[in-house]
Order: sequence, then C-alpha cells, then structure tokens
Amino acid sequence: MYYSEDLIEEVRIRNDIVDVISGYVKLQKKGSSYFGLCPFHNEKSPSFSVSREKQMYYCFGCGAGGNVFTFIMEYENYSFVEALKFLAERAGIELPEVEYSKEAKEKADLKLTILEINKLAAKYFYAQLKTPGGAIAYDYLKNRGLSEETIVAFGLGYANKYSDDLYRYLKTKGYGDELLTKAGIVNVDESKGAYDKFWNRVMFPIMDVNNRVIGFGGRVMGDGKPKYLNSPETVVFDKSRNLYGLNRARVSRKPYFLICEGYMDVISLHQAGFTNAVASLGTALTAGHASLLKRYVNEVYLTYDSDEAGTKAALRAIPILKDAGITAKVIRMDPYKDPDEFIKNLGAEAFEDRIAKARNGFMFDLEMLEKKFDMNSPEGKTEFHREVARKLCDFEEEIERENYIEAVAKAYHIGYDNLRKLVAKTAVQSGLATPAIKPKQAIGKDKMRKDGNKQSQKILLTWLLEDEKIFKQIQKYISPKDFTEKLYTIVAEILYEQYENGEVNPAKIMNHFTDEEEHREVASLFHTKIKELTTTKEQEKALKETIIRVKNNSIEYATKMLDPTDIVGLQKLMNAKRELQDLHKLHISID
Repeated sequence: MYYSEDLIEEVRIRNDIVDVISGYVKLQKKGSSYFGLCPFHNEKSPSFSVSREKQMYYCFGCGAGGNVFTFIMEYENYSFVEALKFLAERAGIELPEVEYSKEAKEKADLKLTILEINKLAAKYFYAQLKTPGGAIAYDYLKNRGLSEETIVAFGLGYANKYSDDLYRYLKTKGYGDELLTKAGIVNVDESKGAYDKFWNRVMFPIMDVNNRVIGFGGRVMGDGKPKYLNSPETVVFDKSRNLYGLNRARVSRKPYFLICEGYMDVISLHQAGFTNAVASLGTALTAGHASLLKRYVNEVYLTYDSDEAGTKAALRAIPILKDAGITAKVIRMDPYKDPDEFIKNLGAEAFEDRIAKARNGFMFDLEMLEKKFDMNSPEGKTEFHREVARKLCDFEEEIERENYIEAVAKAYHIGYDNLRKLVAKTAVQSGLATPAIKPKQAIGKDKMRKDGNKQSQKILLTWLLEDEKIFKQIQKYISPKDFTEKLYTIVAEILYEQYENGEVNPAKIMNHFTDEEEHREVASLFHTKIKELTTTKEQEKALKETIIRVKNNSIEYATKMLDPTDIVGLQKLMNAKRELQDLHKLHISID
C-alpha cells in the first residue's frame, strides 16, 4: 500500500517523539533534551537522548537512533507500514483503506476470524484451569514449580476431559464447523462427528510477536498419547516460522536468545529471570526460525536436552544458524536432562555460570565428532584431523578461517602451520579453491579503502546536519553528487534543498524512505560516530580531511565512469580537480 509523503509527515508531526518514547522509557529532561536508559541495550547510566526540537532520538552507548517511526519499528519489530498504522491510530488519523481483490479480502477476513476464535479459546482454557474440573492441571503446573504470576503471564489453561466442550462453547458464539476446522480447534469425521482437537490437556497458548494467539500446544494429563500435541498449520500458524516465547523474549533487550526444546523450559527460564528464552514449536530448528531470530539477535545459546536426541538437534541447528549470520553457542545441562530440571535443582546462578562457560558451536561440533574416532591410534587421529580440515574449509572469510585454525590447533595440540597446510590442501582437493595463490592482500586493501570512503561520506553528512555554518562554508565545493553511495546522494539532495528553504528537518528526511533497510540506514547517517577530538583545531583538521577525502573519491569515481569522448564531462573533472586544490588551502571554522 502506497502512502503519500504528506500523509506520512502528518502522522509523524502528530506523534511527538518525546510523548511516544515516554510510553516505553522513563525520560528525564536535561537541558534541551530528554535522557533515559536505552531500551535497545543493557545499561546502568542513561545514555539514551531524545530531542523534541529535532524529533529524533540517539543512544550514545549503542548508536541506535532515528525518528519516531524508527523507534516503533525497532522496539515493536514492526515494518514501516505497521509502524505508520500504529502511530496513525494513536494520533486518531484515518489512513486510506487498502483495496483488496476479492480473494485477498476473503483471506484477510479469514485470518481475523481465526485470530478471534483463538482468542476466545485461550480465554476459555484459562477459565477452565480455575474450575474444580481443572484442579488436575492446576496442581500439575504448581507441582512443576510455576508461580501464579507465571501462569497468568503465559496464559496457561486446561482443556477439560469432555471431548466436545470447547466445540459446543464456540458454536454458541456463532462459529460454524468449517471455520472451527480451519482454525485447527476442531476435528470433524463421519463416525465421530465434530470434536475438540485438545481435551484433558494443560494448554499453552502460542502467540506471535504482536501477542496474538495463533495456535496452541497441549500436554496430556495422564498416560495418553501423544504426550504433547500442537495445533495444525493454519492461515495464521506456521510452526516453522514462529517461536514459543518470542513475544516476551523480544522485549528483553538482551543481545542473545536462549533456544530451548520445550514450552516448560521456556517458562521455567523466564520465571528464573532469563526472559530471553524461546523454543521451536514441536519441530527442529529451520531456516525460517533462523531468519526470524536474525531480526532480533546475532547470537544464540542452544540449551537443548543433554541426551543423544538433544545433541543431534544442536548439531543440526548450528550450520542453519551460521548460514543466517548467527553465532551459536551450546550450553550443556549435565547432569540434568533440560533447563527446567537444571533450574529446579541448581538454580539461576548456576545456570548463569553455564551460560558463561557455553561452548562455541563449531568447537562443540568437533567435540562430538572426536567421539567417532579412535584418538589413541595414529590412523584414527589422522582421519579426525582430515575431517576437521574439511569442516574448516566451510569458513569463506579468510580471517575467520584463520582464527578457527588457530583455535583448533591450540585445543587439539596440532601444529598451526601443519593444520593450515592441511586445510589448504583439502580445499584444493575438494574443489573449494584453486592451487594458484590469489593476491588477497590487494583485495583486502581495496575493500578497506571502499569502506573508508563510505564512512567518510556518512561522517560528512552527520556534520552537515549538525552545523549550518559548516554547510555554508563547503556547499561551494561539495555537492550531493559528491556522495557516491546512491542512498547518500538522495539524502544529501534532500538536505541541501532543506537548507536552501531554511528548514532543516532530519526527521522529515527519513519519511522519504519507507523500505525498512533504507530507513534504518538513513537513521544511522544522522548519528555516525565521529572520533572524539578534544580541541577545536583537531576537529577542524579532521573535518577538512573528511571533506578532501569525499571530494577526492568523487573525482576518482567520476573518472572511472567517464566516457573518453565526453568533452563536457572532462572539463567538469578538470574544474573539480582545481576545486580539490582549493580545498587543501581552505580553512574550515567550526566555532
């Protein structure tokens, strides 16, 4: 759905950033800004600043920053459109209706209806838990060590022993058999008729990141089979793309998640203070799960069961997480089976200690691999080393591979040079590399230079935004086209136009970018960390060097792109080079 920039700007203006963020963070006014504890990383001293004048926020600790849309996107994990709708509703602004096709409208209506059914079912299960008939389930939960507060927080309930009780209740609410079947709440067959999917089970509502009930898990009371039963796939529930407890873990603001196997593990960890625990929903970890996790964290700790099945699950998960760009570590639960048992017997402090001692995922993989070889025989040891070399070849980045070669050599008492040669030989033999040695150093230098030019452009944009006097001094020499990164060029064009119109407004500039990745990138442009310089002279020197670097890069870029027959373009380049010489003589004042 397309929304005009005017409408987006109206929503932003009607949602004062201080008022919005105050609903999430306790802010205290200091000077012209407001400060509080950053909600995006753990800190004890307030470094999170909110400016009413600029309608922007910035954390001096972790670098998070942006306008009111960015904050809602980051905190609630919304897309730009979701954040826009949220803030429009808050401000009482009616957005244009989305024009659906007949099929799309039917699908959207079905989703809403199933969510309503799930919500009613969750309330019904919770109410059943507190009835005399629910005593068996309530006692089970209390005997598992759960507090009343935890039971309420996770909305735990009970599906009683009558196999059509929920069905009859939902029928009174006007829902037909077809809808209840599509919701995964009811089964229908010719011999039995309609009956509840869940009965005589402790119920675990499964919620999405927006706290909507999308499905259920049920643990049987007694010896029935299966022990655990999950909702089937529906239009709102895809178990390979959802995680139990994510709705609570995502607001923990911890830099990593703990991944468990079961509902009770997650609940026990949350009750013990580990509010960043999640679990897959009765299925092995998938690429969909990893992609979902990557939206929140770059590191996870696997707390799978300590038995053989749990070990295999961890080994399967590690490469999936690696492919998604997530670092995995493994926490061993020995001598207990799972986190729930561990916490009950040894407590939270001991679990913290296990987190601190967690094994790197790759090294854990090697520990398990080692058990398959006879390490007391030369043949077994050699074959193990060959297998290790094959695994080391999977690291594409040279620096990462070198670091792991060093770590493995140290852990297994292998000569570093010997292991490095074995890895190189294995890579050639398996077709992962060619025998010819490529000039890696030159490639590395070229990348470093490119990254340095990009950083210089970001720094200059931050400086230009912060100080109009700087803009006036350099606008003759630096134009938006000198910012060779496409996104930066657009930002510079808007910023220069705002200066010309006498209304510099970074929060408004960000409205131009509704793609989530672009929006976040633009937010970072206005808060690029500039190396701390103590004196005015040092700051002026650094600014001048940055300007020259940006201009020089612009000239080099234009030279590469120039058609040799373009006389006009050549003349412009000669003028630009003269301007560059003038820049070397220019004095930039930041007083």
